[in-house]
Amino acid sequence: MKRYQRHIQLAEIGAKGQEKLQNAHVLVVGAGGLGCPALQYLVAAGIGKVSIVDGDQVSISNLQRQVLFAEKDLGKNKALTAKARLSQLNSEVEIQAYPEHLTLDNAEKLISECDLVLDCTDNFVTRYLINDACIRQDKPFIHGSLYKYEGQLSAFNYLGGPSYRCLFPEPPKKGDVPNCNEVGVLGVLPGIIGTMQATEAIKMITGLGEILSGKVLYINLLDYSQRKFEFNRNSEEVGRIRNQKQINLVDTDDCDLDSSVTLSDLDLSEKLIWIDVREKDELPRLELSGLLEIPLSDWKTSKSQIPKEGKKVFFCASGIRSKRALAEAKKENIPHCFSLEEGADELKEWIKK
Repeated sequence: MKRYQRHIQLAEIGAKGQEKLQNAHVLVVGAGGLGCPALQYLVAAGIGKVSIVDGDQVSISNLQRQVLFAEKDLGKNKALTAKARLSQLNSEVEIQAYPEHLTLDNAEKLISECDLVLDCTDNFVTRYLINDACIRQDKPFIHGSLYKYEGQLSAFNYLGGPSYRCLFPEPPKKGDVPNCNEVGVLGVLPGIIGTMQATEAIKMITGLGEILSGKVLYINLLDYSQRKFEFNRNSEEVGRIRNQKQINLVDTDDCDLDSSVTLSDLDLSEKLIWIDVREKDELPRLELSGLLEIPLSDWKTSKSQIPKEGKKVFFCASGIRSKRALAEAKKENIPHCFSLEEGADELKEWIKK
């Protein structure tokens, strides 16, 4: 009673509403910029069980916005680290950590076990996977996304309401929508949108207020402008997903998997031509033998610097722009080119080791 006194004092929540929170199970996919603040407020609010799915590790560039983590956590799994920190916030909440990515193999099982899902991801493959699994398991999910200074929030598949595919039936074309790793994001923005995702979850569980079902809210922090628009359920699209034998992953890759490499595939003693396609003011800067700096934005004027001979590895901040550079290299018939799946931060740590 003392811990949740401020909730219980609210007539619209009261003891019964707090009991609903205690009996709820929320699955949070992604413990990054959106997931960190959402998780903190869900656990503080007394959600009975919180499951966290994230296969990524904490990197130095995460600390600008992912407020659950500290410098001592670098290199650790995000889901496990988040669980350890959150358990200190509220030991009464059952916290389950899954140090893995959401995949075709685990999505429907994990989603079937919860009451609602928070989509705190940063890629379209996982976002559509969450949507389709929620349709098939008849679970609502609360979506948040970020772009520079603007955030987006909505609730999908809530009480027969529209799904994500009712708004966006198909993913964008390859390379059309950059993510935070490519264009940056104001550090406080994920905190605001992630907190609003937690708010929608609390409202959904307790029956409080109006849910953003069939509505999308946009917020721009540069001028604090807000826009809200409505969209309708596409029953045919929802039925198609529900009646499929299995979920089909959307394809947003820019290159063949055969042309992608991971750090574990490489040997630093191997003679490689490293090609940094980030902008020249992006950090960290790396010192590598055979390094060429060719920002993707300067590709047309600088591509002639790339030699025909030798094994060439493109890299960027996250593996997205490097895939685009690889696609451009293939158009120019430049042989022996590969895209590094990891980013510059991970490459820097790999060099140290």
